[in-house]
Amino acid sequence: MAKPATIKIKLESTADTGYFYVTKKNPRKQTEKITMRKYDPVARKHVEFKETKIK
Repeated sequence: MAKPATIKIKLESTADTGYFYVTKKNPRKQTEKITMRKYDPVARKHVEFKETKIK
């Protein structure tokens, strides 16, 4: 069987709250790590989220 084109990644908050989002990305098309500004409900503001591996 072929491997799936997308992999699951974890977007972890840089505000050190421990909050994270789980999303997918296609590593063939997007080779660099993802950084996004998203809402952190623990910090109650928009902060930068950086890609980490799911363990």
